[in-house]
Amino acid sequence: MLRLGRREFGPNEPVVMAIVNRTPDSFYDQGATFRDEPALARVEQAVAEGAAIIDIGGVKAGPGEEVTAEEEARRIVGFVAEVRGSFPDVVISVDTWRASVGEAACAAGADLLNDAWGGVDPGLAEVAARYRVGLVCTHAGGAEPRTRPHRVTYDDVVADILRVTLGLAERAVALGVARESVLIDPGHDFGKNTRHSLEATRRLGEMVETGWPVLVSLSNKDFVGETLDRPVKERVIGTLATTAVSAWLGAQVYRVHEVAETRQVLDMVASIAGHRPPAVARRGLA
Repeated sequence: MLRLGRREFGPNEPVVMAIVNRTPDSFYDQGATFRDEPALARVEQAVAEGAAIIDIGGVKAGPGEEVTAEEEARRIVGFVAEVRGSFPDVVISVDTWRASVGEAACAAGADLLNDAWGGVDPGLAEVAARYRVGLVCTHAGGAEPRTRPHRVTYDDVVADILRVTLGLAERAVALGVARESVLIDPGHDFGKNTRHSLEATRRLGEMVETGWPVLVSLSNKDFVGETLDRPVKERVIGTLATTAVSAWLGAQVYRVHEVAETRQVLDMVASIAGHRPPAVARRGLA
């Protein structure tokens, strides 16, 4: 059982996490939800389309203009409080690597800290324990935040993913984070080239077999773009194909831009796997 905020999710229940970037320079939407009004509209739409988690970030992952901890907090903390008041049952995740920002976000009502940079600030897990919220433990290959990989090598990328994420997860539990509120993430594109991310996807079952719920952040990423030779705005089909494979292999949480499309893919895979009945079953019965 995965427990986040007020919500509980069964082991065969796929969960959609909708991305809401409070940044003016996000790689995909180019700042579409930087201002409060469109950001709140995005949350409302995502929830209506089937997102159970809203992931709020104040710094784009890639290189760019420096964003201080103070500016990051200014972009997201008040918004977290606003979403908490408007959507009391939604799980609010905050995408940050900084303990100080995580603490302010938790005080404002966040339920989950999404540490996409692999524990670069060890204090973030301590914040999760202190506020009794969930934590995403990600493999980033030791990369510094907001840097791109350059000639990264692994003897076995999945073995390294397992070593790092399981270590971070066990540390979090030892600090006091509830075991049922910890997720592990292979970190597609983070500290990896395209072949690494493809192998991590192909061998995702090895992460699932650990028993920790697995989160994947696949949406429109460079490994999809390079695999199909498609620009950012033409990666949805490749993303959804990767989503279907990840669902079949047992990943549970999907961090996405396209909520409705992802929800349909996950429901279809769950029905094929026998975990979900068809929404309608009239054919051959009338």
